Amino acid sequence: EARVRARVKPTQVRPKQDRRDRRRGSKSKRSSGRDRSDQRSGDNRGDDAAVTADVSASSNDQQQQRSQDQSRSSSNGQGRRPKKQRTQKEQLAMEHDETNESDVSPTEVGDAAVAFMNGLAAAFGADATTDVEIDGTEIDVRVSGEGLGLLVGPGGRTLTAVEDLARVSSQRRLGDHETRLRIDVGGYREKRKAALEKFAMAVAGQVIEAGATKALEPMSSADRKVVHDAITDIDGVTSRSEGDEPNRRVVISPA
Repeated sequence: EARVRARVKPTQVRPKQDRRDRRRGSKSKRSSGRDRSDQRSGDNRGDDAAVTADVSASSNDQQQQRSQDQSRSSSNGQGRRPKKQRTQKEQLAMEHDETNESDVSPTEVGDAAVAFMNGLAAAFGADATTDVEIDGTEIDVRVSGEGLGLLVGPGGRTLTAVEDLARVSSQRRLGDHETRLRIDVGGYREKRKAALEKFAMAVAGQVIEAGATKALEPMSSADRKVVHDAITDIDGVTSRSEGDEPNRRVVISPA
């Protein structure tokens, strides 16, 4: 093949200008190819942009739809709230009316208080007997027996707490708001009342003699009532309560 090619007359060399044109033509072809690819990429980019725009538009539509649904639900919720509130108010009013209409007798309250005190004394291991005395709306429950000092406590403070618990278990549980319940353990209330009356008379005599005001030690509301009742029967002195709980006390002054 080399020999045959050697015998073939070589063709005339093309001018440089033609070769340059050919190169330019190839470049133009390449540039046209690039232009086509750029155009295709531009078209693809345009398509992508259109797709992105469609996606963003659809997402915006979804967000608007969600906001509209939320606004509708919130508006519907606001419309229901007054109805729910009215329903709750009506239910509370009905319960209040039922409580007022329920007629709880003082005997039922007294029996509930006696049952509570019997259970409490048994829990303390004391052998006690509980009696109740009812006079109209006044209910007096008395617990007597041995070893009841724990139910009284120093200064009767434990007895005051026991009395509050008895009121919760009887009056409040039954919905009673009319009766007045008092608890006495081991005759402490009667002894305390007698001692306070005697003490109030002695202090009243000192106030009349000296002509000066005297303030007593802080007392419970029940003890203050005993002192006020005792001072009312004594001429020349008056009494009043001053201060805030638990430091509220009776002040005895010359009339």
